[in-house]
Amino acid sequence: MSDICKTIELFLKKYELDKSDLSYIVAFSGGYDSLCLLDSLKKITKNRIIAIHLNHNWRGEESNQEEANCKKICEELGIDFYSETLSADVAHTETAARAARYDFFERCAKKFDSRVIFTAHNQNDNAETLIYRICMGTGVRGLQGISENRGIFYRPLLNISRADIENYCKENKLNPNNDSSNSNTKYKRNFIRTKILPLLLEINPNTFDAVNSLSTVAKEENEIVTEYINNILEKITVDEKISTKEFLKLSAAIQKRIIYEIFIKNNLDYDRKKILKIWKFIKENSENKSGKTTSLTDNLWIFVNENYVEIISKFDNTQPVFFIEKEGKLETENWIFEITKFDKPVENFPPDDSCCAYVNLKDFPLELRYRKDGDIIKPLGLKGTQKLKKYLNEKKIPNHEKDRLMFLTRKNEVLWAIGLGISDKIKVEKNASHKLTFIRKRADKWK
Repeated sequence: MSDICKTIELFLKKYELDKSDLSYIVAFSGGYDSLCLLDSLKKITKNRIIAIHLNHNWRGEESNQEEANCKKICEELGIDFYSETLSADVAHTETAARAARYDFFERCAKKFDSRVIFTAHNQNDNAETLIYRICMGTGVRGLQGISENRGIFYRPLLNISRADIENYCKENKLNPNNDSSNSNTKYKRNFIRTKILPLLLEINPNTFDAVNSLSTVAKEENEIVTEYINNILEKITVDEKISTKEFLKLSAAIQKRIIYEIFIKNNLDYDRKKILKIWKFIKENSENKSGKTTSLTDNLWIFVNENYVEIISKFDNTQPVFFIEKEGKLETENWIFEITKFDKPVENFPPDDSCCAYVNLKDFPLELRYRKDGDIIKPLGLKGTQKLKKYLNEKKIPNHEKDRLMFLTRKNEVLWAIGLGISDKIKVEKNASHKLTFIRKRADKWK
């Protein structure tokens, strides 16, 4: 067995992927790297292997010939083959191509019911990625380079050099595709591979080992920092909201690192400029009572007021209405609502912001839902009704939270604004007829 096969075999054991019931998907371009990976897997495992190929459709007949060659190789190896051709509308850029590839990979995972996709990134790829990130001004996290595992994606060749991979293909008489675009230096990674790395190798013949060693050290250092930051976040975060006051007590360096972690957690592109922009926004609005928002993406914003910092996303409140015909429990994946008979005096009423209320209900049906246009409420202690919008404004509820609030209603009249207060129409005069409870298991999702 070759050294590469042994390395892959150890990799499968490390990630517990050596189980016979797993199907392996291999991202297969037909080049040296993916051909080496495909051939090695075939030799060391009896698991089902599906080679998937995305024809980028950038080089006309050459691209089609590469696809045909990939199919032929799989037929010779006895491996299932699946391919798709990219739409001509997709931009001819590295970023667009990468996004299209990973979309294709994830669709294939669903299609073939697999949780394992192998890509053939190698030691040289990792070095090129790290050098590129340095040029773009990465932080310590970026110095980690390519990870061995991210979700369903696994990279068993990451510690193997390109030279060893090419030798494997020659020794096993494998004929890979030769992608002519790999020599086009208009693509930044090709420029690094053909222009920058040869110069670095003149300085240090062990450049690849040195760069990959830096990647390992950066990963270890980042794990220490992340653990420290997570401990801080646990202390200053409640319900995924960061306390503004506690945040401002931290050093500027830790504040910026927390913002950096927000970008990473939400899978957002980041650079120093973006992090400083959000940091400045938080500081400028840290005493704002009603709060301000600024966009991170088209569907993601950061909200800041004097109390907390929160990441908010676009929220669909056009969800079903839950009709309540009688006493009992209503439970979904996200919350539990219960109406129970009470019929006795209440010794201690819970505060308005509680998710429990004692009330005097006279009849059903009722509705449990989000707010709608035209909703009204008669606040406890007031004679007349008012628009729900005005009621929420008087309670100083930030706009993004209004759509997430839930209400017990009768038609368009709110009887209980959960966590805010009850209507005067169901107040308790002597004995409470019912007890209302609402327990949220997780926020802002309906099923």
